[in-house]
Amino acid sequence: MKTQIIPTTEPFFFPGGRTGVLLVHGFTGAPKEMRWMGEYLNEQGYTCLGIRLNGHATNPKDMRRSCWTDWTASVEDGIHLLSGSVDRIFLVGLSMGGALSLLMSTRMNIAGVVAMSTPYQLPDDYPLWVLKVYSLFVRDTPKSKEVPGSSWFDKAAFAEHISYPKNPMHSVVQLKLLLHEMQAALTEIRKPVLLIHSKDDPYVLPENMEKIYTGLVNASDKTKVFVTGSGHVVTRDAARHQVFEAARDFIKRIDKT
Repeated sequence: MKTQIIPTTEPFFFPGGRTGVLLVHGFTGAPKEMRWMGEYLNEQGYTCLGIRLNGHATNPKDMRRSCWTDWTASVEDGIHLLSGSVDRIFLVGLSMGGALSLLMSTRMNIAGVVAMSTPYQLPDDYPLWVLKVYSLFVRDTPKSKEVPGSSWFDKAAFAEHISYPKNPMHSVVQLKLLLHEMQAALTEIRKPVLLIHSKDDPYVLPENMEKIYTGLVNASDKTKVFVTGSGHVVTRDAARHQVFEAARDFIKRIDKT
């Protein structure tokens, strides 16, 4: 039977205790990016829901029809769904999922945020009007100049990784708009935040984490953790267990307060 969602990229729900974790994948990615982390945190006793952002894990043309507000709505839907099973919710996001988690922490009742490999701005941060004009003539752009998978340390994990092969230009414009919203919201964040970034991330450079950390002037608790031996997708690459454990320790510590 042919399905719309790419096989192995389906959303997931792992019932556990009264503290919930909403896991949010990245730009052009899929819930699969977050599944191993969801399984790990569920083993620690947390109820975990991995959502699929609108337009993702199906066909790139679906993403081209999506706007950044559709992605925030996907996170909001996930929070409402998960809240029926738990007393408190932590948002855990990768890359754009981290930006969404930070932004939505100012709009929803959540306990804390774990943002991993999160961009403060686009790698090539052209003005918005330039990207909009460019998107009128170019449908897709390469993800990077590197050979696919060359920045991954765990090659077996990369072989199973699924994401759209190119970045839809319309979606890049929407990502730029989302990041503007996140930047403006940083001073409004008053919840605890954990930032995790790989020093070996060639796509979203570690300086992005420093800029986000600096902007969190009103966060009740803010922590940053660097890992090495991982590319951008820290939830799937070789340092993933270090990432999982850092998130576990943060959630456990904040959950007690």
